[in-house]
Amino acid sequence: MSFPIALHKVGNKANAEGYFLSDALLSLDDNLSDLLNGYFISSFKFDTIYEFFHESNLDLNEVYTYTSTILEDPGTLFEQSRSLAKYLYECSDHPKIKAGELYVVYYEAFDFKGGQYPAVGIFKSEQKDIFLKVKPFDNNFEIDQHEGVNLAKLDKGAIVLLDEEGKLQVAVVDNSNKSSEAQYWLDDYLKVQQMQNEFFHTNQTMSMYKEFVLQDLPQNFEVSKADQVDLLNRSMSYFKEKESFDIHEFEQEVLAQPEIIDRFAQYKGNYENQYEVQLENQFDISDAALKKQTRAYKSVIKLDKNFHIYIHGDRSMIEQGIDEEGRKYYKIFYDVEQ
Repeated sequence: MSFPIALHKVGNKANAEGYFLSDALLSLDDNLSDLLNGYFISSFKFDTIYEFFHESNLDLNEVYTYTSTILEDPGTLFEQSRSLAKYLYECSDHPKIKAGELYVVYYEAFDFKGGQYPAVGIFKSEQKDIFLKVKPFDNNFEIDQHEGVNLAKLDKGAIVLLDEEGKLQVAVVDNSNKSSEAQYWLDDYLKVQQMQNEFFHTNQTMSMYKEFVLQDLPQNFEVSKADQVDLLNRSMSYFKEKESFDIHEFEQEVLAQPEIIDRFAQYKGNYENQYEVQLENQFDISDAALKKQTRAYKSVIKLDKNFHIYIHGDRSMIEQGIDEEGRKYYKIFYDVEQ
């Protein structure tokens, strides 16, 4: 399936590399269009969704304005793509930013979470790989070296969707320039911030709680590693078993002790101030965020370099103590050995 694509080349402004703007949309057959589309889309996960912002007036956000114009009138794709390329050049003023090709695409019906929406794709290719082309020649072979784009991974991208409520949602990919001084794609060019939806609140709340248990709690209460793992396990069970989060229910079922509940409330407030976020006390739990956090929650106690103890359930089945010689130990009770 073919769709309109504009292609330009954007260099590094700090190095005065300039930019090259094409004079027409690309003309591609369906096979090449499908190949490019797979390259553009395959790196997106669509879990974390962003929204455009501006400190004073959203209309002053350049990418928001250019993509909104395309979505209102797809016939302006080529004209607005040139503006998007020029603005990207203005934002490429750090020496570490690499030159690359900028593709701007219009999708009449982009598949997103069970629906189809008009969308604009902005994709930048930076990294170049070396490819070898082997061909028969005179009863032997010749090998030529070529430089090109590896279609397995997109360097940078954004898909701007117009949802059913008329709002713009932005999915983002940034697979290069991870150093803080070079993260210009999100902060300088797109100017986006995470949309505070169920994924955001689930992910942030679980991250905040994990920090509370592992960092803050030991500084204010006498808790063992086994107690910390137990608190993490209980919170994970809560998020897996419930469809929605309620902070008062969570505090009673997971934290239980009034003094720990009070400390948790203080920590939550400090966390919101430090990271400038507002965590809702009630929200639907996101399965995608839960899956992401499951990989970060560790139910293991590491003892020197000799043993790892994995705790998955009943905290009462493990005891901790010190013997007559001053050696620390854990005592584990069980019913079935497997």
